[in-house]
Amino acid sequence: MMIGMSAIPHQARYADRRARLAAQLGAGGVAIVPTAAQRSRNRDSEYLFRFDSYFYYLTGFTEPRSWLVLSAEGHATLFCQPKDLEREIWDGIRLGPQAAPGALGVNEAYSVDELDARLPKLLENRATVWYPFAIHAGLEGRVDGWLQKVRARVRYGALCPDAQRDLCRPLDEMRLIKDAHEIGVMQRAAQISAQAHLRAMRRSAATLRAGQDLREYHLDAELLHEFRQHGSQYPAYGSIVAAGANACVLHYRADAAAVRNGDLVLIDAGCELDGYASDITRTFPANGSFSGPQRDLYDLVLASQHAAVAATGPGRRFVDPHDATVEVLAQGMLDLGLLNHNDVGHLDDVIEQRRYLRFYMHRTGHWLGLDVHDVGSYVEPSELGQISERRDPLSGETIKDRPSRILRPGMVLTIEPGLYVSPAAGVPEHFWNMGIRIEDDAVVTETGCELITRGVPVQADEIEAVMRG
Repeated sequence: MMIGMSAIPHQARYADRRARLAAQLGAGGVAIVPTAAQRSRNRDSEYLFRFDSYFYYLTGFTEPRSWLVLSAEGHATLFCQPKDLEREIWDGIRLGPQAAPGALGVNEAYSVDELDARLPKLLENRATVWYPFAIHAGLEGRVDGWLQKVRARVRYGALCPDAQRDLCRPLDEMRLIKDAHEIGVMQRAAQISAQAHLRAMRRSAATLRAGQDLREYHLDAELLHEFRQHGSQYPAYGSIVAAGANACVLHYRADAAAVRNGDLVLIDAGCELDGYASDITRTFPANGSFSGPQRDLYDLVLASQHAAVAATGPGRRFVDPHDATVEVLAQGMLDLGLLNHNDVGHLDDVIEQRRYLRFYMHRTGHWLGLDVHDVGSYVEPSELGQISERRDPLSGETIKDRPSRILRPGMVLTIEPGLYVSPAAGVPEHFWNMGIRIEDDAVVTETGCELITRGVPVQADEIEAVMRG
């Protein structure tokens, strides 16, 4: 249990979320929301526990073995670990069912050991049972078991829910728009992460100037130190610290590779603070000075990010930043000789035939929030019925497209263009083994977007200045 996060403040925030969700369950609806399961790491040791994001969003509660049951009338029942003085000596203080209603603002609470006995009664005479589909292993089977016990009572007049629905859909829509509190936490997480990136940049240049051995894990250690130094509970994801050619592996993890003079280093890392993620990528010269070819590619990626930022704002589509990025990158690939006009044609041909995928193979962003790849549909809900078909020029398969999500204030997304150049015939050798990505976190505002991660610079001259310091 994380004691610092379990003295839950702001009960009204979670009560309001539960009330908004309850209003969407329909007459006779009831929702079941478990937290995450604890996982064994080896023999008698467990992975650090991290709560389920949906459960935390509705309760603010961080203890394992906890469940929320919410009725359409707004009645909230919590199941949590019972007080146990012997276990608390080993594992930490538990809130317990007696204190939970006052601390969390729920209507009633019971020991989790009573879950199987009490759940059928909570489902009895309800119309629809909601729970998150395909997330918690074995949950569907447990729900079936509880419903079987309800069906066993129909001869006594009990009614059994005759519908099951995915709770993720309404919760995803709620979580997609962040409130002021959430944005404030994410801003603080972004500040911490930005300082961590600066720390790693400075360590890299100083170590190489001193002629000392430098490894990817040294830079990873600088990130982790800064995260914890400022109160972050965890990294938001496994940090990517990739030197030289390793940066061309998109999900490379920090390892023992040497960081050498002349290398570019790509760091994709962000902390999690009070449940909320940050996500920053910076690419910098290990010794603090870009070479000419490195600067050429870096400036191209940065120009594409500027275009993507300009395309991010209320009323725009989620796909707009990606389209803006691709146009700039594709033209740059032609200008720099990564793509040959004689082979691929002109800009429109490169985009239409997706010839740029050789060097830019991922999307330009994703939602960000309680999960680093946060929930929320990328399709505009009001336009689900509008379907167009196109033939993919690479695979030949027919793809059904629906209108991309319209951006609205309070949405938070990443903007992360990149270029990845592996050695190959026809590719200028001075660009080989360069992987460059620049990623910032953007809050959609009433007038555009705010980048909350610019505490670490992106301009090449500014990066070099930081590393000289």
